[in-house]
Amino acid sequence: MKFVKKTHILLVIMLLFVGSIQEVCGQTSTRKQLEKRRAALKAEMQQLNRLRESNKKKEISLLTQVEDLDQQIQIRSDLIKVTNRQANLLTREIDENLNKVENLREELQDLKADYATMIQKSYKSKSGQSKVMFLLSSESFKQAYKRIQYMKQYANYRKKQGEQIQERTALIQQVNTDLIKQKADKENLIAENRIAKEQLDNEKLAQDELIKQVRKKSSTYASQIKKKQKETDRIDRQIDKIIADAIAASNAKAGKAKTNKEFALTPEEVALASNFASNKGRLIWPVERGRVSRRYGRSKHPTLPNITTYSSGVEIETSPNAIARAVFKGEVIAIQDVQGGNLVVYIRHGNYITVYYNLKNIKVKKGDQVALKQPIAEVAQNAFSGKTILKFLVRKDNTKLNPADWVLNM
Repeated sequence: MKFVKKTHILLVIMLLFVGSIQEVCGQTSTRKQLEKRRAALKAEMQQLNRLRESNKKKEISLLTQVEDLDQQIQIRSDLIKVTNRQANLLTREIDENLNKVENLREELQDLKADYATMIQKSYKSKSGQSKVMFLLSSESFKQAYKRIQYMKQYANYRKKQGEQIQERTALIQQVNTDLIKQKADKENLIAENRIAKEQLDNEKLAQDELIKQVRKKSSTYASQIKKKQKETDRIDRQIDKIIADAIAASNAKAGKAKTNKEFALTPEEVALASNFASNKGRLIWPVERGRVSRRYGRSKHPTLPNITTYSSGVEIETSPNAIARAVFKGEVIAIQDVQGGNLVVYIRHGNYITVYYNLKNIKVKKGDQVALKQPIAEVAQNAFSGKTILKFLVRKDNTKLNPADWVLNM
């Protein structure tokens, strides 16, 4: 009965251990995700700081400074939130490990007490003669055989108890080691967040001062923004026309009506489009290093709340003379010189098109088959802000798509 009881206890311990393993795996996954997100935010912050340092040498408008600072505050706020989540997760893990150590110590104490009792009993009956007499006193061969099996099981059980004591001792040591590291990691995160919060407070003070200056001339800045939006809309209409003409040309070549709103595709182009679509969310960035300074769609201005702007793609701020590159293999279907947008390159991937504009020193020509990562051109300075900015668009036929849905970690 005692042996059966011990077996039940071991089964319960195993079930608890399996549950603990599943919980630990879940926490490990969350911890890795948070660390990955924190690393990405820190990299974005470093990139923004590098670009702002570079822009100090240029005459950047007050409005652009406000927009830059607003983005920096947003990134730092997100970084603080993620770091807090990491610290809170570590707090939970530390508490769980403290409980685990206490439970393991109690379990180890019980194992040692049980093992000591077995050793005492074994010592009292350790003589070979008592074992022989135990077997010879059997009433039958079958009973003797059962007694031999019992002696083997008892010996194995004692050995297993000794191994469990060693395992629990090693596990306690490992958990204690983990605790030391977790506590150190938590202290580092808290210290890092303390510095980040001080920087955030300083940035908000600087932002407040800039906002006061902007609001003194709010009508002037609002007029500038509206003028820039009109120019952007004009360039977008030209892009729409280039793509519409390309669709019409593909239908004419295929003997279909020019009024069709979708590309007429060959079997090869169907395969290319399918391949492009299957890479949604995994496309490379159109520049090797950069940060999104303006996202796709409508957005309210951070300082002038009554002003709403629209972007048909994403604007990526990058280093001076950075190289724009193809995000996927395809064919260059047009190179356009747009007033206010410098040069624009259109690359077709079946019925998908990627558009790269604000370029100079073009390295491809119309009709070229380009490969993944192939250099297209240098990114030019933006006429309005003086920054090196690439605007990147993704279309399916003539339908606008959000590039952030297609490019990895955008």
